[in-house]
Amino acid sequence: MLLFVLAAVAVIVVVRWVAARTGLPAAALLPLIGIAYALLPGPNIGLDPDLVLMIVLPPLLYSAALDSSLLDIRRNLRIVVSLSVLLVLLTGVLVGIGFHLFVAGATLAAGIAVGAAIAPPDPVAALAVGRRVNLPPKMVTIIQGEGLLNDATALTMLSVAVAAAVGGEFSFPSAVGQFVLAAVGGVAVGAAVAWLVRLARPFTADPLLSNAISLATPFVAYLLGEELHVSGVLAVVIAGLIVGHKTPQLTSGAARLQTSAVWRLVDFLLEGFVFLLIGQQLPEVVKGLRQYDTSTIVIAVAVSVGVVLLLRPAWLVMTQSLPRSLHTRLGGISEQDDPDEPGTARQIERADRNARRLTSREVVALSWSGTRGVISLAAIFTLPLTTNSGAPFPDRDLLLFCTFVVVLVTLVGQGMTFAPLVRMLGLRANETDQARVRNEARSAAVEAALARLDEVAAAEPDSAVAVNTIRTQLLARLARYRGRLDHLEQSGSEMPTSPEYETALRVRRTTIDAQREELVRWRDSGRLPDEELRVLERELDHEELLLPKRTSG
Repeated sequence: MLLFVLAAVAVIVVVRWVAARTGLPAAALLPLIGIAYALLPGPNIGLDPDLVLMIVLPPLLYSAALDSSLLDIRRNLRIVVSLSVLLVLLTGVLVGIGFHLFVAGATLAAGIAVGAAIAPPDPVAALAVGRRVNLPPKMVTIIQGEGLLNDATALTMLSVAVAAAVGGEFSFPSAVGQFVLAAVGGVAVGAAVAWLVRLARPFTADPLLSNAISLATPFVAYLLGEELHVSGVLAVVIAGLIVGHKTPQLTSGAARLQTSAVWRLVDFLLEGFVFLLIGQQLPEVVKGLRQYDTSTIVIAVAVSVGVVLLLRPAWLVMTQSLPRSLHTRLGGISEQDDPDEPGTARQIERADRNARRLTSREVVALSWSGTRGVISLAAIFTLPLTTNSGAPFPDRDLLLFCTFVVVLVTLVGQGMTFAPLVRMLGLRANETDQARVRNEARSAAVEAALARLDEVAAAEPDSAVAVNTIRTQLLARLARYRGRLDHLEQSGSEMPTSPEYETALRVRRTTIDAQREELVRWRDSGRLPDEELRVLERELDHEELLLPKRTSG
């Protein structure tokens, strides 16, 4: 097992390196490698659905929720709810009806079960590609929000369908009640866990304690939700959104830097193992197909893949055709909402532009972003082997195969082609607008610091020298930010380039490298202990971290 884990890490690292240089998504390459390994002789790693749902899913969802924007999701709540709840429910029902009508011997409940499993998109592949091609923030928010909430909808729907298939009885009012209870309870549990994390604030100044609490939070939320028979998945998401929104007030700067690094590593490894695991399930899902006719398999796969690929664009087109009054009913800022508070005109304008209905290009991109992933496979593997009567669960092997094909088609097919599609559509974030927002916020922060300095100077007359020194530094910084804003305003919609700025960044990085080299020479000559070297290196690392990765400001 240890050798397998080390080999998997090596494969993940190599694939990440290849993906960075070729532009191909790692989320699509890893399942193909997993399939190739599964076809070789030797041991294989099976997918334990309980392990995925309890150990893998909570940290991935929580990490994604921490990086999401609660305000942006609220602003785009209509489209997020439309995709993560209504579309998931409709997908499950239509797949169930299709199985019942066209697949010989299939029951409606079994069809809805596979429909629930393949309904929720896994946004990892789409988001990885979208960020690499600089997808607009609104599109990223919608894909993130959908991926955060749709798993709870699908898993609740799956449990209802399995109960009907196993017991042979189905009550629509009972199913709706169960769904509402699970959703409301999950929200309540998530909010309660976030409140507990807030109570732990006095302990989070130490980065190690902050990391420990952060890593434990998703598992606490999930287990508590499942113990109370509500949606543990939704509890994790809500806890992550609230904690992420409150992080600036809850944790210190050092804790945030370390926690962010830890979660990036967790995401990198878990996602890599998950996508490798998907490919290795091929022998398991194929071995039970001998009992089915080829025509039955083809029809079942066609229904599953057809509904998944065709319903999403049809749903997006239909919902975007609704009157604008309905578009702003759930979240967003309508054209009539125009607060008179000074200094907010630009923010109101951006928020209103963000709340508008999707353009045709955005609809096309979102239609192709619905890649499925390990949650679909984990969900379908939870199907019981037998019903309450002792009979085999209807068409279980066929349902497994259909789910695997849907995951493979969307993950590889859509994952490989999403970046070229986005480039062809010309969907890119407005870098000028992003740089303008950053520099406006920086200027406002410096102005707040200058106002606080005036308060300090009035309250502590002895601090005049320190206050004047810091004020001089802040005024220089404010002048630099305002200069960038003027430069951005003059450039219009085109991102301005500044050879002087690029040269300054290059020179600063060169001087930091020279300082590191000199410190190492001191260490090697015995003039500087290793412990002191690490302290000084950390200072230079933070200085380098402040430099922008791109010249957009």
